[in-house]
Amino acid sequence: MVELLNIRDIPEIVSVLCEAFYAYPVMWFVIGQEGVYKTRLERLVRFFVQIRAMRNEVLLGIRTPAGLDAVAVVSYPGRRTNPPEVVDLREQTWAELGTGARARYEAFSSAAAQFDVEGEHIHLNIIGARDRARGRGHGRKLLEAVHALSLSDSLSSGVTLTTETEANVQLYRYFGYRILGLAPVESAFMTWSMYRPDP
Repeated sequence: MVELLNIRDIPEIVSVLCEAFYAYPVMWFVIGQEGVYKTRLERLVRFFVQIRAMRNEVLLGIRTPAGLDAVAVVSYPGRRTNPPEVVDLREQTWAELGTGARARYEAFSSAAAQFDVEGEHIHLNIIGARDRARGRGHGRKLLEAVHALSLSDSLSSGVTLTTETEANVQLYRYFGYRILGLAPVESAFMTWSMYRPDP
């Protein structure tokens, strides 16, 4: 069953996402070759999750007897403000990861932000599962929960997401998403922006 997570769950959420996205193109691109990859990956993912928690955005998860196995992080573009602590966290994170990592993150963000939908919507920032949980339907359950969030939100017209793996495009199309656009991130990889309007 999908459950609502909170700030106390951040260490487990970060652990799941670091495992799920260890070899993901965005992570390798942003983090670069400096330092210990695993440590820097954990720092980047923790920053990403902490900001959403600070904004009171939605953290979803699926637990099994083995622990937290899958998570999804959802945001509300333009509808939540950053508390002052977010600015401090952002500066601290990029001080640790370096100006090169920050510039690469901004390059990715700019490429992914080129395509948008009119009106209010919610955004699926990230969804992932532990290796042990792959193929058990957790992704479907989390997507259905995200779609239900949009349907229950009187302001939302649907759900947006981006993916940087071409194989994922067909998967998301199966769940009702359509491609808004495709953009290169420097010369490193491509990012697809997708949208699923509420039925």
